[in-house]
Amino acid sequence: VQLQASGGGLVQAGGSLRLSCVASGRPVISYGAGWFRQAPGKEREFVASISWSDGSTRYEDSAKGRFSISRDIAKSTVYLQMNSLKPEDTALYYCAAGSQLPSDVMYDYWGQGTQVTVSS
Repeated sequence: VQLQASGGGLVQAGGSLRLSCVASGRPVISYGAGWFRQAPGKEREFVASISWSDGSTRYEDSAKGRFSISRDIAKSTVYLQMNSLKPEDTALYYCAAGSQLPSDVMYDYWGQGTQVTVSS
């Protein structure tokens, strides 16, 4: 499975972005998919995940109420809608597949990352 993330960019605080992650190759995302992010000088952290089978979701606390993860099974695509963005959301965002757990070691496949920069 190859993952291609896109949709990042520069946005002002309070703005919105929608990230997309398209799976190709062996287009079967088992168990689930997730989004992680890594800011400069910090460890990679969990943002959100979704079960591929039933669409159930998990969110990191700071993402709750602002971010929404969804999937389009027919398109093998996972989305992350990010609203009310804050400067502290600035990071390189990665999509990953293979799990729904909030731990990056549980994921088998990773995209290349897409940069999100939120200006104050």
